[in-house]
Amino acid sequence: MFGLPLAFSSPLILAALAGLPLLWFLLRLVPPRPRRIAFAPMRLLMDIPPKEETPARTPWWLTVLRLLLAALVIFAAAGPVWNPPVAGPASTGPAVLLIDSGWPAAAHWNARRASAEGVVADADIEGRGIVLIPTGEPPLEPRVMSPSEARERLRTLAPVAHLPERGPALASLSKALAGAPDASVIYLSDGVALEGTDGFAAELARTVGTHPLITLADGVEEPLALTGADNAVDALSVKVVRADRDTLPRAGMVRAHDLRGLALGDAGFSFEPGAKETEARFTIPVEIRNEIARLEIVDEASAGAVQLLDKRWRRRTVGLVSGAAADQRQPLLAPSYYLTRALGPFADIRTADGASTSEAIDRFIDQKLPVIVLSDIGTLQPETRARLDRWIEGGGVLIRFAGPRLANASDDLVPVTLRRGGRVLGGSLSWEQPQALGGFAPEGPFRDVPVPTDVTVERQVLAEPDGLLAARTWATLTDGTPLVTGERRGAGTLALFHVTADTSWSNLPLSGAFVDMLRRVVALGGASAAEVAADESGANAVTGETVAPSRILDGFGAFRPVTPTAKAIPVGFNGRASADHPPGFYGPPEGMVAVNALLPRDRLAPLDLASLGRIEPYRDATPSDLRAPLLLALLALLLVDAIIVFLLGGGLSRLVPRRAATAALLALAVALGAAMPMERAFAQGTPTAPTPAAQSEAAAKPPARRELTPAEIEFATKASNATRLAYVITGDADTDQISQAGLTGLTEFLRERTALEAGEPMGVDIARDDLSFFPLLYWPVLPGATTLPPETLARVDAFMKQGGTILFDTRDAESVLPGSNGSGSPANTALRAILSGLDIPELEPVPRDHVLTKAFYLLRDFPGRFAEGTTWVEALPAAEDGEDRPARAGDGVSPVVITSNDLAGAWALGSDGQPLLPMSAGSPRQREMAFRTGANLVMYVLTGNYKADQVHVPALLERLGQ
Repeated sequence: MFGLPLAFSSPLILAALAGLPLLWFLLRLVPPRPRRIAFAPMRLLMDIPPKEETPARTPWWLTVLRLLLAALVIFAAAGPVWNPPVAGPASTGPAVLLIDSGWPAAAHWNARRASAEGVVADADIEGRGIVLIPTGEPPLEPRVMSPSEARERLRTLAPVAHLPERGPALASLSKALAGAPDASVIYLSDGVALEGTDGFAAELARTVGTHPLITLADGVEEPLALTGADNAVDALSVKVVRADRDTLPRAGMVRAHDLRGLALGDAGFSFEPGAKETEARFTIPVEIRNEIARLEIVDEASAGAVQLLDKRWRRRTVGLVSGAAADQRQPLLAPSYYLTRALGPFADIRTADGASTSEAIDRFIDQKLPVIVLSDIGTLQPETRARLDRWIEGGGVLIRFAGPRLANASDDLVPVTLRRGGRVLGGSLSWEQPQALGGFAPEGPFRDVPVPTDVTVERQVLAEPDGLLAARTWATLTDGTPLVTGERRGAGTLALFHVTADTSWSNLPLSGAFVDMLRRVVALGGASAAEVAADESGANAVTGETVAPSRILDGFGAFRPVTPTAKAIPVGFNGRASADHPPGFYGPPEGMVAVNALLPRDRLAPLDLASLGRIEPYRDATPSDLRAPLLLALLALLLVDAIIVFLLGGGLSRLVPRRAATAALLALAVALGAAMPMERAFAQGTPTAPTPAAQSEAAAKPPARRELTPAEIEFATKASNATRLAYVITGDADTDQISQAGLTGLTEFLRERTALEAGEPMGVDIARDDLSFFPLLYWPVLPGATTLPPETLARVDAFMKQGGTILFDTRDAESVLPGSNGSGSPANTALRAILSGLDIPELEPVPRDHVLTKAFYLLRDFPGRFAEGTTWVEALPAAEDGEDRPARAGDGVSPVVITSNDLAGAWALGSDGQPLLPMSAGSPRQREMAFRTGANLVMYVLTGNYKADQVHVPALLERLGQ
């Protein structure tokens, strides 16, 4: 009635309300109040007015009161009922209740059940039977139940935790209607369907046919659901979706819990008018986000309002260590750029800028990172190698990428045995055309990744064929050679990409498959035992090993014990919850798999109920008979009316002998409670434990730098106030004197011949001084030198990785046999001992077209005091047939230059400007060429490979002339 949940058992009595206007006129008049005059009778006769007076009218408010009394009598006689039960269609046959019992009905299940019980009560009065057909239960043969049996069945009926198919329920409804032609249908709808599957209303209309039908769908809020959780770089977000049966704005809160049920944070959300989805974001540290196991909408009790998260939603932290020098780590050119872009969507990346390889690895292991990526790291310190072995055995994932350094090294921390040097397009161990990606091993982690057709490889590191190669190959090229190999070591994984992480060897980093491959390798960190077994045995998501349910959700979103009907799921299951696989956690605690009511791509849509005819709202409470309250109100108003008539008739004056009006003064005392004093809480000063967020932020920050000593400050000030060359202090007085004199002479030569105004050279102690101030470090190698301590090697390695260049000079070119490259000499043996602990790239003699030959002067040889020695630099990438050798990425400066020609001896000048040491050939021209060699070295180090493009100047000029 008027949009209110109000009904009357005898509505015809309400017709008496039409007589209220007549009652208005009957109640207008009352006898006038008698006048009492306390004077003599003659005086009374004199005061009588000569005209006739009319009786006084009833006050309007008294008339309204009496009309209200009459209306209450009529309403009470009509039998008013508040929140009346839903009246079924007019029919003599059984009432068929088709009830949506999926999770969308759970949030307001009491209202739905109360409405169903009202239908049962109405059918009980009419003597009709009941047929119950819940959509969330397996289809059974429909049968007619008595109202009492139907009530008991409704009390035990509960919503299921999945979104059931309505087709089997329609089949049961068709059977029920076929057996009872005079039956009526009441459909208790949740009003929700999956987007793209709404055809149920039309099917229901066809099934019902001419039978009376009532649909209950209004009166309750539409259900909300969670889907599409995404643990991104800065926050964990989850989609909040609704069917949008109305366009009203709505707001709420999503709460995050861990596996123990502890709340980890709240995130608000709000729907704009007409919006069907919105987003809730948790901006908390990644370590805390990784502990989230359950997201739920506050005050929305349904399985769809819960999103369970397993380890697949965890955002792993990846430590990235690159073997490339600092000048190469630039956008679009450096391996770290491609790795950062590929890992960024699903992992947090940490780099150790300014640290050596050993320091970076130690730092990442101390921070307990689950994944470390080594890009072209050739040589590892023994202590670092041992820590990496223990870290992998404990569950870490080490991903390595090939490159010139790894191809030239003998490191065995790889899944397979490698050949030295690798295979290059156009070389002796090569192919005529670039090789395409052949496929992925069915037992490897890439088995479900589509094989791209546009990936080509021009260079790779080869694996030695043995009995384990096939089992450890995860991806191959079309010629059968491995592209990616890997193996399980203890609880961890070791993987090797046989190409570089940039585009110098292949275009794999430009492919979308590169992201998918890295995602699956990173996901191996902390994999469960079942997944490990699946990886090793070739199991897949369809036929692989299964895991049993451990904790499942009911329709209201609460955990409950596992039911016998819940079946196990495959290890790689990623489907929607169903009757056989209810939402919940499956598998052991260390490798649980989450199953949710909705898939990330699922969206809700409203059911089209307009074609179903009459639509009624749900009743969320039991019916209440209003006759007793109306009768009590009627009695109260009659008492009020009697008192008013008594007062108007002068009854009060009859009770009081004196005419003076008695004034009744009512005093109302308001007790004001005194405000309770607030007690101040004083802190006791006890230290508190750091929060997990503070611990994670502290772990992510690099260690604080120590305070510099006055000597270090003086050294840094002197080294940074000008560009200076430096030499290594060896401890041999004669050698250090020649090194200082040689670099001083080269500095004077640069001042005279070039625009460089360099400062006086400085000697450095590689174990103590900061090397980052100097672009070029001259290192004379003494015979008998031994391997450096790991701390010193780390400092030298960091210097080269940050862009510095070291010029090693064995100074023994005249004492070795021609063509032997110094092998076997004491100084060369000492150099090998030094380099054995450093991560250096593959070396080659300076090519004829190298930038070093034309950085300032045009040179063919690089003589010093001796001219017979060979100068070695980092090997450049191979050139394709018919093309010039390409320039290297970044500035292209080799971090290592090796010579045996005693350059400092040729540069050394005395205080009078005369040479200190004679030349081997005795030719002044050779000393000039030695100084030019030094000038080219300095310009090469300072300016990089910009002159590599000078070879194209004739072609450019010719093109400009055209």
